Amino acid sequence: MNNYKAYFGFTKEPFSQTINPEDLYPIKSQIETLERVQYIINIAAVCVITGEVGSGKSTALRYAMSKLHPSLYRIIPVIASSGSLLEVFKQICHSLDIECKSPSIAQLLKTVRKAILEIVQRKQTPVLLIDEAHLMRIEVFRELHTISQFEMDSRPMLPVILAGQSFLIDKLQYHTSRPLASRVAGRSHLEGLRLKEMEGYLKHHLEIAGIKEQLFSDEAVLAIHQGSGGLLRRANLLAKGSLIRAAIEKTNLITAEHVRIAPTELI
Repeated sequence: MNNYKAYFGFTKEPFSQTINPEDLYPIKSQIETLERVQYIINIAAVCVITGEVGSGKSTALRYAMSKLHPSLYRIIPVIASSGSLLEVFKQICHSLDIECKSPSIAQLLKTVRKAILEIVQRKQTPVLLIDEAHLMRIEVFRELHTISQFEMDSRPMLPVILAGQSFLIDKLQYHTSRPLASRVAGRSHLEGLRLKEMEGYLKHHLEIAGIKEQLFSDEAVLAIHQGSGGLLRRANLLAKGSLIRAAIEKTNLITAEHVRIAPTELI
């Protein structure tokens, strides 16, 4: 499978999931996400980012976070699960490098809020980033806003970014979620790429992997766009699989047929 890189002369892995933020293709949704994130950070509110599986939510978040200088901001990343509120607070403590053995939610909340105050006192802005937020229980949505309440809620300090699949919005619409939902000041929904964007996206990824010419025929670009629904993760897999197939056939032009066979090359 690795022979395709030598065949085409790639200098690095094409269509990698671990691409550096500065090498990302400038997709409109990523720019919009960055703008909303910067806005809610400035006012210490809540931002909601949604999108289907593979739409590029994590990539958009990495791009936005890369624009926050570590000397000025303290990112508190959490990967949500269907666990209890206690487990969510423990994850936050872990991200803050705090030892948390207490089984008490009240004690953990006190510990987290103290840590946030210390960050603010160091002239940094804490940013709570919760990915896969749609997985959280309703009880977590009901209580999560308590982390950001300071001085009887008159002094906002903790911007919160919630990212997840589209039904994250449904959970925020529950009556018990209103205290958190009322703090939402920005929302971004990531759509699939349009056909013209997909053409630019594929060419861009070839270039950062060391290939200047467009290896994908117009028919192949259309096949990748249709087969992926414009979603980045699926497009990456189809592009990579079709490159592998083309290398096996020793051809430098990727066709729609290579894209059709692509999934079998990645099994």
